[in-house]
Amino acid sequence: MKFTCPKPEFLSAIGAVSKAIASKPQTPILSGIYLRAEGSQLELQATDYEIGIIYQLEADIEEPGQLVLSGRYLQEVVRRLPSDTVRIDYDSQEKITHIQGGNANYTLRSMNASEYPGVHRLEGDLHFTLKDNLLRSLFKKTVFACSNDESRPVFTGVNMDINDTSITLAGTNTHRLAVKKTVLETPVGTMKLIIPAKTLQELLHILTSEVPSDVEITCSFNQISFQYENIYLTGRLIEGAFPSFANVIPKNAATRVTMDTAELIAAMDRVYLISRTGDYNVVKLSFADGNLHISSSNPDIGMAEENIPADIEGPGIDIAFNAAYLVDALKVLESKRCTFALTKPLAPVLVTEPDDPDFIYVVTPMRTAH
Repeated sequence: MKFTCPKPEFLSAIGAVSKAIASKPQTPILSGIYLRAEGSQLELQATDYEIGIIYQLEADIEEPGQLVLSGRYLQEVVRRLPSDTVRIDYDSQEKITHIQGGNANYTLRSMNASEYPGVHRLEGDLHFTLKDNLLRSLFKKTVFACSNDESRPVFTGVNMDINDTSITLAGTNTHRLAVKKTVLETPVGTMKLIIPAKTLQELLHILTSEVPSDVEITCSFNQISFQYENIYLTGRLIEGAFPSFANVIPKNAATRVTMDTAELIAAMDRVYLISRTGDYNVVKLSFADGNLHISSSNPDIGMAEENIPADIEGPGIDIAFNAAYLVDALKVLESKRCTFALTKPLAPVLVTEPDDPDFIYVVTPMRTAH
């Protein structure tokens, strides 16, 4: 196997597929990146059995072939090469790979390519296409609300409910809920699935095009795949039934408060500085007389408080939250203004934004001693 390719493109490919290499691989072969050269195409693959990524790029291939190299060392070696091109020459007899760039030369031991499990393209039951900017919004506005508790797997993923001409995504850790919906132009079928948050986070790192591009999505009963430009990602789904969340969403509000989103984020971030080292990250919000008073205290550190203007409809109310649960949601909002719908101090609060009526966020307040 022998090929030459541009260093920037090769490094991008390595970086993309490396996301699928586990920090503690089940077997040594899974710590590697699989390379296959054929025709004018160089293909890189990596998988940890939960996620698999394929990246294809153009290369000047003198001899076709395949090999597996340590993902960690391949990335570090290529990054350090002092030239704009990379030349790789694999000696299959010695199982030695020569990597050259400029005046620098490296040799890396290769693993047995025939033992690599490979990433197989999914032939699923349901296929549809969405623009990458829409997918980014769907995932960005739901994945942050998922749980990190592996003992309850269904809450560590985003529920995707595909219903002919609509897709509804929901993420929750039982203390907060983020729901985002979109309407499709043509029916695509029906299916419910739970996608691991890790898979979606890696996909968000990949979907970076500034010009809207198509993403081809394929679903089966236990897997999902995304084809985006020259990158293919596939991931296992989470087994189980996602709980119904319709009754969790508040229907009536005694008090509605509208605020400037950027101003609220900045104030919360400043006050949150004091509480984020505590056990519960508690911030207290007091809505009254056209004003929001935000405060936080930590007996070991001190106290912080700030006031910002707020348009309040209805009676004033004092309420407390896990600060992280509010800050996380505010940072995914796209509107200049946001609205809180409140009923009583310990009842769930509904957060919405005028520029995206298809997004809602529900957060449960905290009980405080005072």
